Amino acid sequence: MGICAPMKHIITGCYVNTVMPPPADIVKVAIEWPGANAQLIEMDQKRPLSSIIREVCDGWSLSGSEQFALRYADGPQLYITEQSRGEIKNGTILRLAISPARAARQLLERIQSHGIDARLEALKELAKLSADPTFATEFINMEGIGTLARLVESGTHFGEMLAFTLTAFLELMDHGIVSWDLISLSFIKQIAGYVNQPMVDVSILQRSLAILESMVLNSHSLYHRVAQEITVGQLIGHLQVSNQEIQTYAIALINALFLKAPEDRRQEMASSLAQKHLRSIILNHVIRGNRPIKAEMAHQLYVLQVLTFNLLEERMMTKMDPNDQAQRDIIFELRRIAFDGENDPTGTEKRKAMYTKDYKMLGFTNHVNPAMDFTQTPPGMLALDNMLYLAKVHQDTYIRIVLENSSREDKHECPFGRCAIELTRMLCEILQVGELPNEGCNDYHPMFFTHDRAWEEFFCVCIQLLNKTWKEMRATAEDFNKVMQVVREQITRALAMKPSSLDQLKNKLRSLNYSEILRLRQSERMSQDDFQSPPIIELRERIQPEILELIKQQRLNRLCEGSCFRKLGNRRRQEKFWFCRLSLNHKVLHYGDLDESPQGEVPFELLSDKIPVSDIKSVVTGKDCPHMKEKSALKQNKEVLELAFSVLYDPDETLNFVAPNKYEYCIWTDGLCALLGREMGSDLTRSDLDTLISMEMKLRLLDLENITIPEAPPPVPKEPSSYNFTYNYS
Repeated sequence: MGICAPMKHIITGCYVNTVMPPPADIVKVAIEWPGANAQLIEMDQKRPLSSIIREVCDGWSLSGSEQFALRYADGPQLYITEQSRGEIKNGTILRLAISPARAARQLLERIQSHGIDARLEALKELAKLSADPTFATEFINMEGIGTLARLVESGTHFGEMLAFTLTAFLELMDHGIVSWDLISLSFIKQIAGYVNQPMVDVSILQRSLAILESMVLNSHSLYHRVAQEITVGQLIGHLQVSNQEIQTYAIALINALFLKAPEDRRQEMASSLAQKHLRSIILNHVIRGNRPIKAEMAHQLYVLQVLTFNLLEERMMTKMDPNDQAQRDIIFELRRIAFDGENDPTGTEKRKAMYTKDYKMLGFTNHVNPAMDFTQTPPGMLALDNMLYLAKVHQDTYIRIVLENSSREDKHECPFGRCAIELTRMLCEILQVGELPNEGCNDYHPMFFTHDRAWEEFFCVCIQLLNKTWKEMRATAEDFNKVMQVVREQITRALAMKPSSLDQLKNKLRSLNYSEILRLRQSERMSQDDFQSPPIIELRERIQPEILELIKQQRLNRLCEGSCFRKLGNRRRQEKFWFCRLSLNHKVLHYGDLDESPQGEVPFELLSDKIPVSDIKSVVTGKDCPHMKEKSALKQNKEVLELAFSVLYDPDETLNFVAPNKYEYCIWTDGLCALLGREMGSDLTRSDLDTLISMEMKLRLLDLENITIPEAPPPVPKEPSSYNFTYNYS
């Protein structure tokens, strides 16, 4: 008998075909070189990279292999190092290129040449290569950043040449190899000059704003220098242009200056911004502009909103001093406005007794010394500030609320003071006053940009809502916590609708009265809690596997469509995107880098990397993700942690994700778990399961409407005495 391929082993007298798996350390790649046919090689990952490069050079008769390196042919075209070579996959196309050190040396020489065209081409290539950390290290070690800084300081570069210079500088600094503290004052002045010029190229202005933002965020000493060179008025001018990218960079720099300002200067800066009408300019030129708000602009508006509300933190955490006469005078003023016109008794004892009565009618918990009500933080003195604003600016509303409750004798009076204090605390929690902005969050509210005293006006709207809800619930003092729960629900539901103005907020709150809240609760309860009789429970259990399979298919279909993810870095607006999608046969994850966020589906051909699903070991989320452990700045960020997940696959590799929102996070974690045959445990799956089961059961039980379903099946009737009966159809 002849021996033929494939190799055959004899086992218990039978021939068994055996396909040997490829060695784990061997990857098959193609390597290109201009003007030559590509080499198809099997790269042994155990061999030194220099040895492989030497072999490739020999294949094309190239000498001096130490002057060459390998780069990816597609995507960002990064250099391959001993540390990054493990990311090479089967089928990857590589390119033989001059080494990073040689490339850095050549570019540095060309940049300093006298030929304008040669210098422009060199800077253009440098702007592209600077994103590569391997090249950046070599270029920086050759004092390349100092060379670029001197080119900028000279003031002789303009147009494209200057734009490429600033781009390369920003990319190189972003690697964190060189400290921003080394930047000279003359360089800062030159960059600030580009921002302050009335007419400057858009690309130069963008990069200048980004450089200044990075300076402020990364160096305490540079913050003071930048703050001296850049005025708020000059930045506000950039918000009145039609280019949303420029507007975004300008607001980002304002936020950076706001965030890094010493505490004693933040209030001063906020006053300056108010005098320059920042809020109205943002409202008219950005929020109400003719262009849709992009994700990065939404994030910067959210950051500005958070930083503005954080100015309230000091008052929120300040306890009232019962012995401070100036603070006590505020309480006297509240009493005077509410009960003005009543005779003020001359006797000390009479005055004290009358004040105690008035403080009780004002709704304070401590009638004798209401200052004690403001000693708990939060909300501290912020609650008293809100009450005084209401009393002075909306005096009629304040007097009406106080008097209509103080004159009631049926124990249903709404205690204004206690309610205002608790409401202030609640609003601080809802709007997260005192907390730093979350990376990746875009949750800004347009209505807070419609009024210079948006916080106080928001409180005034909500205290009227609380008083109205108290009356609708016919509440007593014992129902205080129940009323506050309902009011919190009313406010959060209204905010979720994103009202564009305070008037819209009032309308939405008016429609969310107590009866509507009860109806919504009942509706949600009915959709969640179906009938509990045994037959219905049994039907639910029978339906559930079908619905879970339906959800699973939907998740897998979404993975096949794919999603775009953002690469986290130090500068949000200049980060790259990458796309990932599942093959149609559900066997391979395809992914690859993109220059910008795609519109629609990305073809498989553009996604150069892939992971066989069979190689995936597990999916981890949150703080267990490798990229969350590595980035200390993000570890503390709750928002990013909630959207992070990683795919662990053979041998010991990871593919790290940060979803753009909670919905995509649930879709992808569910889909990946479904691929691995594991339970889909996201909140979205639970919600979809409840909704679909409820709908399916209602459809199946339509004919049983208004019919009582028994707890047990009806008894089987007794057998008839005889079976001698027929039907006559004639």
